[in-house]
Amino acid sequence: MVAYSFKPMFGPQVRGLIKRQTVRADRKRHARPGEAVQLYQGMRTRHCVKLVERDPICTRVRSIEIAVSDLMPGAIVSIAIEGIPLQREEIEAFCRADGFAPSYVRDFGLHGKTARENMGLFWLQHHGVGRFDGVLIEWEPA
Repeated sequence: MVAYSFKPMFGPQVRGLIKRQTVRADRKRHARPGEAVQLYQGMRTRHCVKLVERDPICTRVRSIEIAVSDLMPGAIVSIAIEGIPLQREEIEAFCRADGFAPSYVRDFGLHGKTARENMGLFWLQHHGVGRFDGVLIEWEPA
């Protein structure tokens, strides 16, 4: 079983099963399709809380590439999943699915007008400019 920890801004969305995916850097072992995943907030702290009581089941793990630049308003230049570039509308839908809809993140200091802008601001703060290569892990309720 694999566990993932989420920042407080994503906690309510993960708990409510609104957010059913996460983007992560490569590591030794990620969840595999068909395997249960444990979802936490504040893992490895005294404030750790399990977000979903019945562990969801991993449905897919795909490669993802995200290009970020501070030279454009949305910051997210491109997103490709399994090497296939997403179109503008698909990028916005992806950013919403990943938890960056304006209505969900406004209270956490992200004030973009679109999910793409919010995700771009988040990525600039946490990853900086450049290209990120990792995996997209998706799950469904058990």
